[in-house]
Amino acid sequence: MATVVELRRDLGWSQNELARRSRLNANTVRKAENGEPISGQTANAIVEAFSEAFGKRMLVRDIDGLNVAV
Repeated sequence: MATVVELRRDLGWSQNELARRSRLNANTVRKAENGEPISGQTANAIVEAFSEAFGKRMLVRDIDGLNVAV
């Protein structure tokens, strides 16, 4: 498994690009990358952006370090 940072860098994306593609604020992406708590909705938005970019279905559990608040 890979982290948000590793996946983002594999795609050559900046934090701002990931934010744009996941329809999130760049500060929210930074929080996710730093392991701060994020909502399930935020985690799903990030996963969907990566799924589309990599052309394969990904799940939240496929990304290391996502700290989804319950």
